[in-house]
Amino acid sequence: MKKILLASQSPRRKELMEKMGFAFELMSVEAEETYPPDLEASEVAGYVAEQKSTFYQNIGEDEILLTADTVVVYQNHVFGKPKTCEGARTMLRKLSGNTHDVYTAVSVKTYTERFTFTDKAQVSFFSIDESEIDYYIKNYAPFDKSGAYGIHDWIGVTKISAINGNFYTVMGLPTHWVYKTLKELV
Repeated sequence: MKKILLASQSPRRKELMEKMGFAFELMSVEAEETYPPDLEASEVAGYVAEQKSTFYQNIGEDEILLTADTVVVYQNHVFGKPKTCEGARTMLRKLSGNTHDVYTAVSVKTYTERFTFTDKAQVSFFSIDESEIDYYIKNYAPFDKSGAYGIHDWIGVTKISAINGNFYTVMGLPTHWVYKTLKELV
């Protein structure tokens, strides 16, 4: 049986891998989440996931490395993780009352190959007023979440009006594709 290495600092990805029943080792990721400015918004998550996988040069014959990245895209603008409260506030204002795309890409690297797949979901928000935005930022620290929100917390419970696509893709790991891929490789 091959050893699965999950190179992620996301507690949500760790939780989802555990829920799928895979034994895995958690690895830290030190790669920068940058991309060329002329890259299509729909390709950013895949590019960053692949960049993360290149950080790990020596994969053993019995190992499978998974890296992932999630981005929120609204009006062709990529929303990564906000660095400040004002950055989070700006993102949430733009997403309020609108529909946006979420792309999560997973790069799978073995001793002999690397491939990347990207899954897309559309998320629609109800309106979020300023006091709700302040409440969310104060109580849910959205600084490690693309688009400044987590579908699994207060925003997801109270402000999402519709999802077209896989819930877990929005959460940060397209589990339906990851499960199928790992079952074939392990």
